[in-house]
Amino acid sequence: MSIPQEKERIEAIFKALGEQLKELNVSPVELVVCGGTALNILGLVTRTTRDVDIVAFVERSKTGEPVLKRESPLLDSLIEAARKVQKDFNLPEDWLNDKTISVLTFGWPKGLMERAATHRYQDNLTVHFLGRYDQIHFKLFAAFDSEGRRAVHLADLLALNPTKDEIDEAARWVMTRPEAEPYRHSFKELLSQIGFTDAAEKI
Repeated sequence: MSIPQEKERIEAIFKALGEQLKELNVSPVELVVCGGTALNILGLVTRTTRDVDIVAFVERSKTGEPVLKRESPLLDSLIEAARKVQKDFNLPEDWLNDKTISVLTFGWPKGLMERAATHRYQDNLTVHFLGRYDQIHFKLFAAFDSEGRRAVHLADLLALNPTKDEIDEAARWVMTRPEAEPYRHSFKELLSQIGFTDAAEKI
């Protein structure tokens, strides 16, 4: 089982999730999503994906400004709504997950929300899909962090046709991760293997 790659079907899934949240009578939920689902929605890459990757929850300040959070006070309700949608659409049990947040220990790229594409589903669900620039950052990070799915992440990264400057910026961001320093050499090798030797020399 997997998440459909067609934009219309993905939109239908999120619409159903919004409907379930409305049925539960919860406050509006805002998610920031990366990975294959966001790539498909924005037409940047077309492929099937295993799940919807949440990279942040959004809360609003008193002035209405978005504040990125690692946890949501509505997580239990979100899980309940997601389970109902999973059954209705025959999706994987963990089709909606926040695993990426657990390894993202060093913050989000600056200006991420300004570049995201915002879609609203019913009155209770808003999804911010990461734009191309931030997808480059997250795909480079994922390739560095996940050897088991490295080929998939690298394929997505190269399909985004990143410039040298974009890879430079993404690589510097990845190296701000506290756990990254012992792996600097292997990260340099990875960058060189995909044709970005200049970026490798700069970190």
